[in-house]
Amino acid sequence: MIKQNCWEFKKCGREEGGIRVPELGVCPAAVFTAGDGFCSGKNGGRACVYITGTFCAGVIQGTYREKAKECGECDFYNLLKQEHGKDLTVMSFNRYARKK
Repeated sequence: MIKQNCWEFKKCGREEGGIRVPELGVCPAAVFTAGDGFCSGKNGGRACVYITGTFCAGVIQGTYREKAKECGECDFYNLLKQEHGKDLTVMSFNRYARKK
């Protein structure tokens, strides 16, 4: 079962075909196919914290290390941590993405 992705939760409009794509472009999380299925999401939609170049809080985000503090305050990321607990780690995401 596909669960809500970051662009649906945040209503950012940067998913493929989204309303803000002409202005801001497609978010890397929305097209990161190696993440498809991770934590039951589409592409990188439930792994946005681990994907470089996402666009949150009005700025292009950097690497996971650079994003960690801001993402730690994100409602969506905290929901993912509640739902997936210890399965939501950068290591588990990297293993998952490499298998794709």
